[in-house]
Amino acid sequence: MAKLGVFVLVLSFLIYMADMASSASTRTSSPTDYIVASCKATRYPALCVQCLSGYAKAIRKNDQHLAQTALSVSLSRAKSAAAYVAKMTQVRGIKTRERQAVKDCIENMGDSVDRLSQSVKELGHMGRAVGQDFMFHMSNVQTWVSAALTDENSCLDGFAGRVMDGSIKVAVRRRVVHVAQVTSNALALVNRFAARHS
Repeated sequence: MAKLGVFVLVLSFLIYMADMASSASTRTSSPTDYIVASCKATRYPALCVQCLSGYAKAIRKNDQHLAQTALSVSLSRAKSAAAYVAKMTQVRGIKTRERQAVKDCIENMGDSVDRLSQSVKELGHMGRAVGQDFMFHMSNVQTWVSAALTDENSCLDGFAGRVMDGSIKVAVRRRVVHVAQVTSNALALVNRFAARHS
């Protein structure tokens, strides 16, 4: 009986030490390591790390802060791209078809900015929502971010075909593809947050 008591005591001690080692490794890993690990869930992990590593201290290894920051970065990039695309209508020598594609893109990017703004606010107001309330808010965020990504891709659709090839298409595509990749990453991190906390 004494041997069994010693065995249980030793086993308990070993489990305790393993738990402490696990906790210590979690504490010693840096906020940047957390971002690198989290970004593996995205389609563009290197871009994800590049966009978010500057916010490591604000994110503080928190899934909601990570998703919120990713959405805020996406919103900022979408606003910048929308402003850039709006200037394309003033380019000299722009063809009628290009001008129409640019105008459609401006509308799409405006919709994307609106939806990303809604998602940032919704996620920010969630607080400690749980259960059905959590799922309701998360569903709204996921829907809006998905729609924003669709808007960004719709902008590019307007420049499809060789007839649209030229400097306007190249300039718009470079900006909007970047935003779409950042938004795709944000959606992946939102989905990760939802899955881990639902």
